[in-house]
Amino acid sequence: MQMIPHSRPALDQEEELAVAAILRSGQVVQGEETQRFEEALASVIGVGGAVAVSSGTAALHLALLALEIGEGDEVVIPSFACPALLNAIRYVRATPVLVDINRETFNIDVRDIERRLTGKTRAIIVPHMFGLPADIDDITALGVPVIEDCAQSLGSRYRGAPTGSFGVLSVFSFYATKVICTGEGGMIAANDPQLINKIRDLRDYDEKEDGRLRYNYKLTDLQAALGVVQLRKLPALIGRRRAIACQYDEFFRRYGLSQPACPPDREPIYYRYVTRTERLKELLDAGEVDGIAYRRPVFKPLHHYLGLTGYPETDAAFRSSVSIPLYPALRDGEVHTILQHLQSVLREGSDVYQR
Repeated sequence: MQMIPHSRPALDQEEELAVAAILRSGQVVQGEETQRFEEALASVIGVGGAVAVSSGTAALHLALLALEIGEGDEVVIPSFACPALLNAIRYVRATPVLVDINRETFNIDVRDIERRLTGKTRAIIVPHMFGLPADIDDITALGVPVIEDCAQSLGSRYRGAPTGSFGVLSVFSFYATKVICTGEGGMIAANDPQLINKIRDLRDYDEKEDGRLRYNYKLTDLQAALGVVQLRKLPALIGRRRAIACQYDEFFRRYGLSQPACPPDREPIYYRYVTRTERLKELLDAGEVDGIAYRRPVFKPLHHYLGLTGYPETDAAFRSSVSIPLYPALRDGEVHTILQHLQSVLREGSDVYQR
């Protein structure tokens, strides 16, 4: 039985030819193609500059270092997010402050941020979860430096402007399952040239005049070649995501079930199609048996790792939310198979997470 995976990169001959050209050039490490990728992403986001790095986690790490965050400082993050945020804060020996999420959007809750701010708060990392922009204007209005985590939101818009253009810094990931794919890779973007220069200096330790601690976080031109092609395809990739999401929306409306929230001032890209169900385990198990990779959208909330309590919306989301396969390389026949499978599972009982 052929498994329908939860994610699959959308790569074709264009990427193959681009990588082959880099191989023929002999310049396979960081060089002109990496700079080209940086300039292209900065243009898409509408910011002054960008620095390519080896991963999204590396981007988070350098963003915190650029803001000179360290021991004794607090950094606010949502609990319903991947551990990369937690790890980056630990790298700089700062203290993570976890925040609950908004019930409707799965994004970080502004009111809970306000409750947890202290005199030690130095930054708020704001992931735009599953491709839906967070309440970024309300968060930046709190007066604390914001790092936008756009690993899942490249191409989405909030009140007409691209996510990644609101924070002091924004970070991106180009892992194989992300919005665009370079295999591994990341980027930091900003309008402040001083921050960009600082990050560029920290990215590479070689041929420096002083012995300051720096890192080996470079992206290769092989990866950048993939990124340039993928970024050029971004409108089409997003268009395919939205077309599949429309089919899912119609199905879930027909059953009266929960659909992903989308406030009218946002343009999501549907990086993930996340809904709620009282029969989460049953659906996950049925998918495993029948060859469809439904997944929890977050493997485990961060407060579970830290042994904390007091995050009721995050706990509720963890108990009930499921991510349905949705990505540009998902074929029409696979979409049909998924919808038929959902129908067969849901037909066997009621599912009451209704709006």
